[in-house]
Amino acid sequence: MSQATIERADGGPAPVRPVKPPPSPLLIGGVAGALVATVVAGWAIDFSLAPVVDQWPMLTMILEEVVHPEWEEITDPASRLWTALAETAAIAVIATFVGSLIALGVALLGSKVSAPPAVYRVTRPVMSVIRSLPDMAYALIFVAVVTGPLPGILALTIFNIGIVAKLTSESIDAVDPGPLEALDAAGATRWQRARVAIVPQVLPNYASYVLYVFELNVRASVVLGAVGAGGIGQLIMLYFNRADYPRLASVVIVIFAVVIAIDLLSQRLRRRLV
Repeated sequence: MSQATIERADGGPAPVRPVKPPPSPLLIGGVAGALVATVVAGWAIDFSLAPVVDQWPMLTMILEEVVHPEWEEITDPASRLWTALAETAAIAVIATFVGSLIALGVALLGSKVSAPPAVYRVTRPVMSVIRSLPDMAYALIFVAVVTGPLPGILALTIFNIGIVAKLTSESIDAVDPGPLEALDAAGATRWQRARVAIVPQVLPNYASYVLYVFELNVRASVVLGAVGAGGIGQLIMLYFNRADYPRLASVVIVIFAVVIAIDLLSQRLRRRLV
């Protein structure tokens, strides 16, 4: 290997260090492939910034209204912003609690460590099917059947089951087999194995997953409200359709602050749990 010599100011023996190797062909090929894929994707959809340039005067007018939010909407405790935000929080809490609780049982059925082979082989594809649809698709289905916040709760509950069950089942697959072997030798049932040896081991990770989906639910419930699934998203669409951009900006500010606060709190809790 080639070496570069570095002279010292005092004239003593100079330390040597290896020359930095050139980038690997794999890295160069990966970057080139990503650039080619990006160009091809843009060409396939006729990507262009011309519409933004053409509509720039209208965009500027909207931005001028957005940067002057309606602060009374935030400072008034009786405003519908806080009512809608409370509904969004309720949707996120209920969906997280119900979805995560069901997901724990599904995870136990979807792991080869805790479930019989026949049950495991059936549950795994079901979990994949649940995750295949986004929460918006579930919301659109339920909005066609029921009204109010219930469509958002049902959509997020199913979405949470898919995420938490997948992550928790993988944690179950990686548990320490020692306690399981000891319980098997003592003649324990599958329920006893799960309650005594599996759930205690995966509980910290499971709690972290629950906090993670709660963050997702707060964000998602805002979007789901835009399709009629309840929450503050409906208020956003109302102000948008009215072109009431100052009030819309006040709603966005509150959502931004709430999401950041939840994210910071969740990070601290997860660090303590895991």
